[in-house]
Amino acid sequence: MPMRNSDRAVLLIGAGRMGGALIKGWIASKRFSAIHVVEPLPSPAIKALAKKAIILHRALPKKLPPLTAVVLAIKPQILKGEAELLRALGKANALVLSIAAGVATPFLRDKIGSAAPLVRAMPNTPGAIGRGIPVLYAGSKLSAADRALAEKLMASLGETLWLEDEGLMDAVTALSGSGPAYVFLMAEALAAAGRAQGLDAATADKLARTTISGSGALLAADLRPASELRQEVTSPGGTTEAALRVLMAPEGLELLLRRAIAAATARGKELGKT
Repeated sequence: MPMRNSDRAVLLIGAGRMGGALIKGWIASKRFSAIHVVEPLPSPAIKALAKKAIILHRALPKKLPPLTAVVLAIKPQILKGEAELLRALGKANALVLSIAAGVATPFLRDKIGSAAPLVRAMPNTPGAIGRGIPVLYAGSKLSAADRALAEKLMASLGETLWLEDEGLMDAVTALSGSGPAYVFLMAEALAAAGRAQGLDAATADKLARTTISGSGALLAADLRPASELRQEVTSPGGTTEAALRVLMAPEGLELLLRRAIAAATARGKELGKT
């Protein structure tokens, strides 16, 4: 079997928000000789890139160019109906990497065949600005070169992690895949609470956004446990302690998040069966 070299072309199926972020990263990295993109309804930004940096197709070419990797970035409900496309990609002698949530590797393997190296990935929306954390699972035995290639494909989205048990991918999806929505809800709730105490809407929103983004940056820069960072903010008998008594009550934030993650994990398992 010919080697898959990183100086060959990459093919992206789907150029939505996450696909667009991947394209920008690949262009900046200059790792691939050509970037082919299949997108029937390209955005103006993708159309603009087609004039100088990518090769845009409205449908899968009947004859595929030599490829080093194929990335599937289309909605899971659409991907599950694309048996013919998956069969064609399985014959491309390329690494196949899917970021379709809830689509497990046994399904993909059945459709693409046994020959192609297969990777499943779960990115999250901060990947659009390079601050995500794509989690990868090897759906087949991968060579060191294939693992490195999978990491390079996802590198522009953020730091990558490998998962050894695909059964845990639903928990990953519930935590980091859906997690940004929980943080955005926290920002909404903080701003609303500030307004309830008399702050105007613009001030409350600015304080909520900056507090969350700044705390996230500190959490990323300071590798001490989050509990230790929390304790540094909490003076005995002070305002933070008064608030934490509410949030850390038996029916407080930790229990709510446990229930939320459990619900999202269960829903992920349900979607994987349909």
